[in-house]
Amino acid sequence: MVAFSVILFPPLLIAFLLVMERVEEPLRRPAGPREVAEFLNTATPGEVDTLATSGIRRALFFWRRRRGGRKRSANPPLV
Repeated sequence: MVAFSVILFPPLLIAFLLVMERVEEPLRRPAGPREVAEFLNTATPGEVDTLATSGIRRALFFWRRRRGGRKRSANPPLV
């Protein structure tokens, strides 16, 4: 059983890290003025509520996820 867990642990850890990278990518991207203006014009009431309670980053995360990530940045910011 120990050998089985030693063999499976590295691939599971790598898979988890790859999934987390996809989750973090939209959070690393700063919101530009054009994107904020588009958000304010097309946001659902739930996303506006998230903006009021949790801030712009979380609201944009849900908005980008709803839009399907159409705008993918080739070079993510260094922040």
